[in-house]
Amino acid sequence: MSTTVETGHERIGRAFAQARGSAALMPYMMGGFPTPEQSLRIGEACIAAGADIIELGFPYSDPLADGPVIQAAGTRALEAGTNVAAVLEIAGRLSRSVPVVAMCYVNMVFAPGADAFVERLQRSGASGLIVPDLPHGGSPEVAAACERHGIALVPLAAPTTPPPRLREIASSARGFLYVVSVVGTTGERERLQDSAARLIGDAKEAASAPVAVGFGISTPEHAAAAAAAGADGVIVGTRLVRAAAEDPDPAGAVGGIVSELAAGLGRAR
Repeated sequence: MSTTVETGHERIGRAFAQARGSAALMPYMMGGFPTPEQSLRIGEACIAAGADIIELGFPYSDPLADGPVIQAAGTRALEAGTNVAAVLEIAGRLSRSVPVVAMCYVNMVFAPGADAFVERLQRSGASGLIVPDLPHGGSPEVAAACERHGIALVPLAAPTTPPPRLREIASSARGFLYVVSVVGTTGERERLQDSAARLIGDAKEAASAPVAVGFGISTPEHAAAAAAAGADGVIVGTRLVRAAAEDPDPAGAVGGIVSELAAGLGRAR
């Protein structure tokens, strides 16, 4: 009997390959928001509505990549008593159904030590890790810890990334390459930026891993446009977090939007 254990990047790759729409649907949720219990229900609603992969944020006091909606959600999660252990518990529950990719800031990784943090991620069942303030190649110990524990370290590329740098980043992508569609922080935009299609195309040419696009994707039309431009996955965050903040039924509201996004990707329901 085989005892081979599937690594995080293998599980993520399988989720992309088996996505039922024109691109994998990847909702972002803030761990512990509005409360840890409600957060878990939101994640479960995302999965029931068609999520292929969950991006799970760890609340942090200085989230430099996030706009005001996600910043406020992180603050509320911390005030509700959310800590790393609570988010890892949510990751463990959700990862029984879909791959979970953690998103946190570098101080959270270095505080306990890169190896200790990544090992906890692996034990929770998480498959990947995004660290937006970790410079590419700037911390070999984080990359080594992820490789050792089978966690996909997902790099980011931006519209301002020069082509040689994009090729370097893309060549190291594990799980997927995260393409940031706009210059700036997370948040809703009226339309997908014209430059996004070019960036997606350049990323696809440079990367052997799937390419997912995020930042500014908030409607089924945005998702469909990103998929039509060649994106293998679409990441939607701020719209979902805003719905969770404004609706008395956070899980129901988020699940409804995820269903609409799935339909926008041409997924049979």
